[in-house]
Amino acid sequence: SAFYMGFAFLAALLLVYMVMASQFESLLEPFVILFSVPLSVIGVAVSLFLAGKTLSLTALIGVVMLTGIVVNNAIVLIDYLKQHWDRHWDTLIDVAVEAGQTRLRPILMTTLTTVLAMIPLALGIGEGSEVWAPMALAVIGGLLSSMALTLVVVPAWYVLIAGFLARRRDRRAARAAAESAAE
Repeated sequence: SAFYMGFAFLAALLLVYMVMASQFESLLEPFVILFSVPLSVIGVAVSLFLAGKTLSLTALIGVVMLTGIVVNNAIVLIDYLKQHWDRHWDTLIDVAVEAGQTRLRPILMTTLTTVLAMIPLALGIGEGSEVWAPMALAVIGGLLSSMALTLVVVPAWYVLIAGFLARRRDRRAARAAAESAAE
């Protein structure tokens, strides 16, 4: 059972990556965005530990669900960064800070509405809900940790990777211009 859930998790990661790669027409942005998924697993572990629950099959279903849910916040940040970055390294950091400030409210609203909707299920309110409580706890913890960490880690990763690639591209262009001028 856990093997199949692990397989489902990997399949979900791959499918989410493929959809984002086709939407962004890039391999870099989806990679950076998918980095928000491991950040959610931190919250899953903490929430299940605090509630005294184990990593059950229903909690693993919540982890698979998080694969598609937590990337939304990172997509919002990276999309903003892509639209507002004019390819200058020193302004990329400024744009990353601005992205976090500007997108904070929508990210908080979407995360908190989902978390609040899951609270009755996490508390075990209703008939049969105790079976699904670990899933709700996993989703709540994963969303909260991912939200908090995504606002810092994803823009930082994007700045590091995109800045590195831009500097490398600029060096290649300068080298090619120098070689063509020497000929």
